[in-house]
Amino acid sequence: MQLAEKYKTKLQNLRDDKQFANDRRKAARVSKKVILGLFKAVVLIGISYLILSPLIGMISSSFFSDSDRYNPMVYLFPANPTLERYTMSIKVLKYGKMLLTSLIYDVSLMAIQLVICSLVGYGFARFNFPFKKVLFGCVVIMIVLPVNTIMVPLYMTFRNFGPLNLLSTPWPVVLMTLFGCGLRSGLYIYIFNQFFRGLPKEIEEAAFVDGAGMFYTYSRIMLVNAMPSVITVSIFSLVWQYNDTFYARMFTMNADMLISMKISSFTNTISNSFKIIDPSILKLYTYAGVILMILPVMLIYVLLQKRFIEGVERSGIVG
Repeated sequence: MQLAEKYKTKLQNLRDDKQFANDRRKAARVSKKVILGLFKAVVLIGISYLILSPLIGMISSSFFSDSDRYNPMVYLFPANPTLERYTMSIKVLKYGKMLLTSLIYDVSLMAIQLVICSLVGYGFARFNFPFKKVLFGCVVIMIVLPVNTIMVPLYMTFRNFGPLNLLSTPWPVVLMTLFGCGLRSGLYIYIFNQFFRGLPKEIEEAAFVDGAGMFYTYSRIMLVNAMPSVITVSIFSLVWQYNDTFYARMFTMNADMLISMKISSFTNTISNSFKIIDPSILKLYTYAGVILMILPVMLIYVLLQKRFIEGVERSGIVG
């Protein structure tokens, strides 16, 4: 009887020890998960602050009055907020007209790039032809080659374009886009090529059996299935064309055509037109002008955020 009671006590102790060990392992896992979660949160908050703090600072400063600018007690939230910076910026920039002109120009180039780059990407993905690897290597070189290295030949080409001088017009950028060598066109061709290569060939074979031609198959079947890449390239192209000043300055385009060019001379315009010579106050106007410029891009991203992320994941940019 005593022996049975002894074994029973020993068995209970073993169970208690096992339960204690399980509780310790569970507590260690929970602690590890909490610590890892806190570490991730700190890293994400830190990175977000580094990225967003300049934008937050610009937005906040654009509402500062003159007294707020020189008040050492005012840091982020203005004591006497004003919309004067925005009203004057809209007036000087001729914001509505400039934005409409820029968007027409950028959307036109975006449409051309979608058609040309998707056609080229589809050709590389689905057809075999002489020097295919060499030509695709040229596409890769377009991605990695800095444009600064070929700016002089480009300038001279369009300055003496036959009997014409195409500088100070949008035609150099339009022609480059039409021939598949516009702003970031190499990257867009690569994106479409990667996506079309991932689509099953049975889709095209079924279309060919039904009597569809090459162009019909491309435009009505393949391009429809490549909608994630279309959305990705559309957003990239629109944003980069909208922000471009390199080509615009190199080809000496009219500053009244593009809001990105207008904003570069915005401070001088404010200073000369309204006799404001204080650099600190001029900076507030510049902040307001920059916010007005990036506002359409932010709206586009907010509206298309979900589709854009899906397109990036499926278009072959990563991996």
